[in-house]
Amino acid sequence: MTDTHKPQAPDYRIDGFDAATEGIEEDFFSVTLADDMFVPLAEHHSDDGRDTYLLFYDQTAIWDVPGTAEYVAFHLTRDVEQRTFDFEYERAPTGPLAQNWLIRQGCPPEATTQTSNHGPRPADALTSRLEDLLRTNPDGRYEVIDHHTDNPGFYDFGTEVRTLVHDSHPDSAHAPYRLFLEETARDFRSYTVREGAFASAEAAHDWAMDRSTPLPLATAPKSTVAHRAQAARTRSPRAGTAGLAVPPAPVATSRPASPSVRSHRGSR
Repeated sequence: MTDTHKPQAPDYRIDGFDAATEGIEEDFFSVTLADDMFVPLAEHHSDDGRDTYLLFYDQTAIWDVPGTAEYVAFHLTRDVEQRTFDFEYERAPTGPLAQNWLIRQGCPPEATTQTSNHGPRPADALTSRLEDLLRTNPDGRYEVIDHHTDNPGFYDFGTEVRTLVHDSHPDSAHAPYRLFLEETARDFRSYTVREGAFASAEAAHDWAMDRSTPLPLATAPKSTVAHRAQAARTRSPRAGTAGLAVPPAPVATSRPASPSVRSHRGSR
């Protein structure tokens, strides 16, 4: 039996508000056209009613251009006196990067955490530590250069997300280009994140296309980073939920995998 349940359309809390400009209205309509396929992951509304922060997993991304990022973060701002609203949004390849964008927009960090426990979970402590680094991006050390999401849209295939960043931390000067590789298991029970270190963006790209050698792993994050992250989680009223789980396994579809996806997966 096919599961026809779909998430309810998000509550943007803009009833009684008009878009501040015609351009904003057109952009908002375009971005939210298929929002009944957004899976809600986190939301926060400011006490003064002026700001709303939302994080979604976009189930329609697999039908977009191959490689399209699957997380969407929104920041809506309201002029409560003029009864108008504006908004910004970001499409991100991973949950932690979407959370980081919301935090930079002014959302309290603890409000970006996912409250439900469905979906694959981090497979090990290193995965959680690397996600903490991407989520907090201490001292703005990471600049995203490129990313690619490989989601065939079928069960029993798993998914892969590659995010290439430039790391400005002095300890990474010898290999400042870091490839964060997120791989979800074929049974969608767990996922891993690993950090590869490269001297150039071209070297990282060549490795991703070739795969004839193991990922050149970066040195594991120092324990002090993990301790700070753990302390932050302990202080949070939602302690224990800081890791953003990957959303539920994609709904099986008859859509054939695109040639580029098949070619990429076959090149491992």
